[in-house]
Amino acid sequence: MTAPGPGAGYPMRRWVFQDARGRYDIDLGDSNVDCGTVADLPFPADLVLDYGTDRGSDRLRELVAGLYSRTPDEVGITHGAQEALYLLYSVLLRPGDHVVVFAPGWQQAWEAPARMGSRADLIGTTPEGRPDVALAARLIGPSTKAVVLNSPCNPTGIRFTDYEVDFLVRAARRHGCYLLLDEEYVADLPADSLLRRYERAVSVSSISKVYGFPGLRTGWMCGPADVVRAAMDHKHYTTISNSVLTEWLAAQVLERRDHYLDRYRRLTSVGGQMLSDWAARHADAVALRTPHGTPFAWLALSGAESSLSLCRRVLDQTRVLLMPAEVFGAERGLRITFAREEDVLKEGLARIGTLLDSGHPRAEPEPPHA
Repeated sequence: MTAPGPGAGYPMRRWVFQDARGRYDIDLGDSNVDCGTVADLPFPADLVLDYGTDRGSDRLRELVAGLYSRTPDEVGITHGAQEALYLLYSVLLRPGDHVVVFAPGWQQAWEAPARMGSRADLIGTTPEGRPDVALAARLIGPSTKAVVLNSPCNPTGIRFTDYEVDFLVRAARRHGCYLLLDEEYVADLPADSLLRRYERAVSVSSISKVYGFPGLRTGWMCGPADVVRAAMDHKHYTTISNSVLTEWLAAQVLERRDHYLDRYRRLTSVGGQMLSDWAARHADAVALRTPHGTPFAWLALSGAESSLSLCRRVLDQTRVLLMPAEVFGAERGLRITFAREEDVLKEGLARIGTLLDSGHPRAEPEPPHA
């Protein structure tokens, strides 16, 4: 299906920053591992707070390049992964171009191209719940400039198989389009990155999700040097350069990468089992889709109530934040994050379980929401 126009749907920013702000004390909605603090990092008291460099500090680019076994010329540092993706859309797309995006997914992937005058086709899933790569391949043509892949996927937790990736790469190569890889949830680099699978692929990630430092707003792109150079040139018209302070701190995170990955794996392992056990106890209300390498999972909902209505009730009655399907351009489901300390996750799931056990209201029209 063709993507909705700019502003269509129920925006995540409205749910998180307006509707839910200040109304929860347990966050099972954000898609990152439990956040780190300033106390977790050394603070450089003598760091000179100048403009830094437009492409990112040499040290940080070297560290990111090392993650992919690439060179620093193929790396650009950005204000989070979202700016990296936006810069890539800006330099690769022109009015009339075509983009293929998989849904449910991140709203920027279809709204940003639409705002640039490009047409985005949203590709859903097969009856078996897999990304419909056969349909995507048929839609890739001469005007297609990019195929956006998020693997593992936010919000479903699905990972593209080798066969599915090869199928899409063959179609992309026939028409010379790019693969834009949103790899925020790829912890094992370079082994699990799809960057090596195609010469016109660009990987985007950050220290937000797996490492737990979204507040540092530090991300990157890694791919063909000419594309990275063009995107960094365009950055002069957005943020010019990054904060030298957050770049320095981000480098400290990547210097201790193994420490943060160990924490991530511990939280996802324990939390994933807790969520699985909880979902089995509430199988009349929710069905868990097993995630493949993400700190969150997708829950399909039974009953007549919309996911947005349920998440509002959970927020109002239990002060737990969840992410409704509507913010991902979908219905009848929600994303729940389980990479939390055991006591926090246990309490959050208990509150939600009590609400689910109280029964399901009849479906009613959604009231206007100010």
